[in-house]
Amino acid sequence: MSGFSADWLSLREPVDHRSRNLDLQAQVLNYLEKIKTLYPGSVHITDLGSGTGSNLRALAPHINSVQYWTLVDYDLTLLNVARSTLLAWADREINMPTDESSVNLLDTIKPISILKENKTIVVKFKYVDLFNDYQAILNEPADLITAAAFFDLVAQPWLTQFCAHLSKPLYTVLTYDGVEKWSPAQVIDAEILKAFHEHQRTDKGFGSALGPAATQCLENLLRAQQFTTVCAPSPWVLDHQDQALIEQLAIGSAKAVREIGSVSQTSVNQWEQSRIQADQCEIGHIDFFSYKA
Repeated sequence: MSGFSADWLSLREPVDHRSRNLDLQAQVLNYLEKIKTLYPGSVHITDLGSGTGSNLRALAPHINSVQYWTLVDYDLTLLNVARSTLLAWADREINMPTDESSVNLLDTIKPISILKENKTIVVKFKYVDLFNDYQAILNEPADLITAAAFFDLVAQPWLTQFCAHLSKPLYTVLTYDGVEKWSPAQVIDAEILKAFHEHQRTDKGFGSALGPAATQCLENLLRAQQFTTVCAPSPWVLDHQDQALIEQLAIGSAKAVREIGSVSQTSVNQWEQSRIQADQCEIGHIDFFSYKA
């Protein structure tokens, strides 16, 4: 899968957290309260493409149970950053009894047990190639599978197989939906966005990526598997307080458009320079929850 730097993930984390759809999040939390979990009094969550652990930091403070998280990523550097960042984020590290049977000798990152806002959170880190080994992850015990900004990177054949093997509830947030509104608007915006969407559909490590079509594809596949599905908007709404993120978005989008080559260099350069200084922009995302009643 295409790599993302820890700096980029850190820059977007506050915006990701405030953009999550709180109504859908409340529905997920209510679901976790009501289900009979694998182990009474605890919740087991597996986070796919976990990066530095942002999804855990957003959701964990709202879960009342003792929590066991498995963070899964194919970037060992990000998993190590996740461990150090979570330790810094925690109120303190605690000692928990170790289940030796659950420790994989091939795992290179030591699990942690932390306390945050009186919530006990135990975290394991798994270095896994999800393109090839997703079935092994889905077969592990979990009450919920989560992901953030992940499914727009995958290809339809992979997603079809993933959904065919999925038996657990899935909660995925901040999947790109292709809607972008920059202010002030420019005539060139539509041409730039078309080229950017073309880049979004290039191979990100799973084959030709679904890009903006990901959530609709995911919903169709899981409905066919008799899942109940719920979608909710979670757009980034950025203004002058988010100038650093706006600047990096403009630079990253322009770079992607240049790689496609369908827009003149002069036009891309002019668009980039104006968008670096944009007053506002909105980037569309969708949150998604699916479960079997």
